[in-house]
Amino acid sequence: MRLLEIIERVTRKIAPGPAPSFNEAHVVKALEIIGNYRIVGRIRLSKELWLGEGTTRTLLKHLKNEGIIQSSRSGISFSEDGKRLFSDLRSKLSEGVDVPSSPLTVGSFNIGILVRDSAKAVGSGMEQRDTAIKSGASGATTLIFSSNKLSLPTGEENLSESMPELHDKLVTQFKPKENDVIIVGCGENRETAEIGAKMAAIKLLKNNN
Repeated sequence: MRLLEIIERVTRKIAPGPAPSFNEAHVVKALEIIGNYRIVGRIRLSKELWLGEGTTRTLLKHLKNEGIIQSSRSGISFSEDGKRLFSDLRSKLSEGVDVPSSPLTVGSFNIGILVRDSAKAVGSGMEQRDTAIKSGASGATTLIFSSNKLSLPTGEENLSESMPELHDKLVTQFKPKENDVIIVGCGENRETAEIGAKMAAIKLLKNNN
């Protein structure tokens, strides 16, 4: 999948410089910010990415090397190729959405991401949790939408029965379709929760590829 290949390449070291201090989740977040603003300044981008200006400059350099962005006096925007890539991203992953605390969450902040048509790539949900934790999150919960309801991957718990209010809120927020997946990243702040959810979502897309 070209989208995943480009996201991965952007995080690689460009010789002879140092290894980038950002991950694939930051690349996805950068694409989302540029896509939402259409044109954005580097300082604003840096703040919303939770990255230093030097690191953001490196990320932008890598995106430019891939032909994804262009820069002008007004700021940074997508090239035509970048617009197509962003459209592809949006067809596969939703933006991070705040999710209320519940027995399913383990952090002060909880951010959910919808991953389209990826249920078949989910095992027990432990891989998503472990991926989120490795990226600094407190954990992650994976939910599968099938037969018009959300359930844990093991099938042991149907949220429409055990937590109907949360179930209806998630379905209203994400509008999932059959075999879509919702990953809820949990963290002590919004940054770690969202980065964890994004990293788990990217890993799931790779497994589904």
